[in-house]
Amino acid sequence: MDKYDDKYIVSRLKELRQLTPALYGKDFLLTWEQSMDTLRAVMLTAEIMQALHWRKAPFRIFDYGLGISIFRDNSTRTRFSFASAMSALGLTLSELDEVKSQIAHGETVRETANMISFLTEVIGIRDDMYLGEGHSYMQEVAEAVTDGFAHGVLAQRPTLVNLQCDLDHPTQSISDLLKLKDYFGGWDALRGKKIAMSWAYSPSYGKPLSVPQGVINLMTRLGMNVVLAYPEGYDLVPQTIISAQTFADQSGGDFRITHSMAEAFADADVVYPKSWAPMAVMQQRTELLKNRDKDGLAALEKQCLAENARHMDWECTEAMMKLTRAGNALYEHCLPADISGVSCAQGEVSQAVFEKYRLHTYQEAGYKPFVIAAMVFVSKLQDPASKLQRFYHLSSDVPL
Repeated sequence: MDKYDDKYIVSRLKELRQLTPALYGKDFLLTWEQSMDTLRAVMLTAEIMQALHWRKAPFRIFDYGLGISIFRDNSTRTRFSFASAMSALGLTLSELDEVKSQIAHGETVRETANMISFLTEVIGIRDDMYLGEGHSYMQEVAEAVTDGFAHGVLAQRPTLVNLQCDLDHPTQSISDLLKLKDYFGGWDALRGKKIAMSWAYSPSYGKPLSVPQGVINLMTRLGMNVVLAYPEGYDLVPQTIISAQTFADQSGGDFRITHSMAEAFADADVVYPKSWAPMAVMQQRTELLKNRDKDGLAALEKQCLAENARHMDWECTEAMMKLTRAGNALYEHCLPADISGVSCAQGEVSQAVFEKYRLHTYQEAGYKPFVIAAMVFVSKLQDPASKLQRFYHLSSDVPL
């Protein structure tokens, strides 16, 4: 593709060389724990990897080893993106099935983490359904493999990658941002752009909070005008609201909350209508799941679906899109979207709107394998730019 010509790759390699990322030897768990240099390094690396892929050039850094995934929730895009990333880096994918493992017999997290890590370079974890538990579980696994490596049990310490937790979905929000960068033409073009991160109606309940929390905490760092919209009562975790406001203040951007979808969409350059469950509901649901209270879960679901039904007008329709800047804002979604008349009777987005932006959402998702690979790449190599330059010269004679 002309898009991925020599100029494209060289410009990103030059920019990458100017950064001082702080990810080497560390895990990627939350975007707001990472410096902007680290985030930019991951994104530039992902863009270069994607360009190399389109040119059929490899970027393998391992000769052997495992990339282990632990999915405690269903997944399509992230599951296959992780598998693709592991293959591209030279690792064999192995999925931990907790039902088939000794975890079902009471094996501890500390023991499991070490037993699966003898030749393991990467552990990717999705644990997003238990509010207050997912991120903590990832930290526990991280501490266990650190201990195993420090005491000579493991020859290498696996890098942990957050494939979605209760707080953040970093591989998704970074993919969202890369789509915005490409669509608007660069980092600087995003400054001042308005993005509406809005709740939207869904005929299901219990959707995690991590996508909206990840979006508001990443886009505010780019100086964007971020508006979070939701019906009263559909609150996010308070600490993520505080950090988003702090990032907006630091970047010169803006962050505010409204309880009107129309107000959020007004003059927006980007809209991200996505359903989530209220924080209080997710807290209650976590306790019911831990206690295996089926009756309690059924009652909670009935209650929450009835509450959702009070806000069926929170739908991304053609009329709502006309409120955006020139009626032509970019629609983003982590997928799968609840599409009215397609996947459900009525949902987050109308069929007409989704179809108009369908390929854009596919491109948005298409960054994810490279984002995951880039997180690992920058964690494993002290000088990722030099390694990428060598891969680049395998496919081109054009000097830097």
